[in-house]
Amino acid sequence: MAEIKRVERPLSPHLQIYRPQLTSITSILTRITGNGLIVGVMLAVWWLFAAAVSPEYFAVANAVATSWFGDLVFTCSAWAVWYHYLSGLRHLYFDAGHGLEIATAEKLGWGIIAGSFILTALTILIV
Repeated sequence: MAEIKRVERPLSPHLQIYRPQLTSITSILTRITGNGLIVGVMLAVWWLFAAAVSPEYFAVANAVATSWFGDLVFTCSAWAVWYHYLSGLRHLYFDAGHGLEIATAEKLGWGIIAGSFILTALTILIV
């Protein structure tokens, strides 16, 4: 058989010429926040489990949950919940066939980012 001559071409879109768009970044961030929520849930479940096991074990878990690390995890989890929630609402809006114009999609992306930070700040102030 004749040898096939392969043409070496870059993958499309090539990473060196592709400019990330806000919609792609928010989509990737939605996946990251969805997976990142696992850390906050694991810390909360550990805290509840420790409360059921013994006072000594709960003291250890409570020390971690109320430390700077626990505060950081729970604050980031609160932001991730709000971001993921708002992004899901945007996705439902897109699925209905609305907001698919580039300008509207970018405004919704910025709205999700700003809204998640505002709602996180309100959550921290209220709770």
